[in-house]
Amino acid sequence: MRQTIRNLEESRIREVANAGMGRSDVLAFWFGESDEVTPQFIRDVAIESLQKGETFYAHNLGLPQLREAVANYTSGLHPRVTSDRIAITSGGVNALMLAVQALVDAGDEAVAVTPVWPNLTAQPLIMGAKLKRVSLQPQAGAWTLDLQRLLDAVTPATRLLIVNAPNNPTGWTLTRAEQQAILEHCRRTGTWILADEVYERLFYGEAPNRCSPSFLDVASADDRLVVAHSFSKSFLMTGWRLGWLVMPPDLTPHMGKLVEFNTSCASVFTQRAGVVAIERTADVTPRVVAHLKACRDTLVPLLQALPPVQVQPAKGGMYAFFKLDGHPDSLETAKRLVAEAGLGLAPGNAFAPEAQGWLRWCFASKDLSRLEAGVERLRGWLG
Repeated sequence: MRQTIRNLEESRIREVANAGMGRSDVLAFWFGESDEVTPQFIRDVAIESLQKGETFYAHNLGLPQLREAVANYTSGLHPRVTSDRIAITSGGVNALMLAVQALVDAGDEAVAVTPVWPNLTAQPLIMGAKLKRVSLQPQAGAWTLDLQRLLDAVTPATRLLIVNAPNNPTGWTLTRAEQQAILEHCRRTGTWILADEVYERLFYGEAPNRCSPSFLDVASADDRLVVAHSFSKSFLMTGWRLGWLVMPPDLTPHMGKLVEFNTSCASVFTQRAGVVAIERTADVTPRVVAHLKACRDTLVPLLQALPPVQVQPAKGGMYAFFKLDGHPDSLETAKRLVAEAGLGLAPGNAFAPEAQGWLRWCFASKDLSRLEAGVERLRGWLG
């Protein structure tokens, strides 16, 4: 086995979850998913597809109907995107890995804005790249970007810049002006941008386009930009493993070859479900976003009332990321919370070394009282 693979760190989130899975007394908030099931009308379409016998291979790039639906959906939020820029993938994780495979050679330099979901920093390492981290900076419980520090880190030697905004775990988002400055700088250096924008609809700021600012708003079709998306978060479809990429049109056929060598294609019945999810976005996403905002606004004030906690409301995403003063080892603290309080949170150092002492709480809870009960468990443990 390649030494690079041997050297990959196991997921610390999974390490904590494995300690508590199967325990009915644990309130679990460790994974980035809602506990609400996929809407029935989406499930019905997948069932109908299976009953029709649609159990065969599809086009590498996805069903034409779904690619067109995704293009129309994207064009409703951003400047027009055509279906020849869309590839359907087997989940957002697969979308991101495909993009890194397409853009990074062994020995290339990649820059990632951290803290971030650990897959995004592991993927370039898997390809043999050299990784530079540019950390957001915490200020009174919120994380902010030193834009000049990021621009200084991206040089003509940088093949790929990886940015996740709205960010998992911090909830940080980019402004339109920051995106424009980053794009113009990467044009000068010849650097590709991989933008993980899977949380763009889970946005709680001013949202005239019903989503967070996107690199698609400032880029042209032929810019060195690949944007990754997923049905998981805003359509309540985590287990379906369905996502997509937006890219320059001349990259799309080559991405189809990579899909062939990775998964061949996304399954037809999940793609049929994706079509109806996209076409009936108004029946799902606005309700999901409104409920998640209620979850955030329930949880964060309760956490802020605990003296050891530093936290600010997330501008986007589905997480409260907070520092717990007096508990510097995130992994040890998270494991103790499972064992001693029946509370399942993700350790901050799963996302970056600089997030040691922080914890991530996924607030996507169907029942708001679960969040209140979780805070009471944390309060009791601290007491």
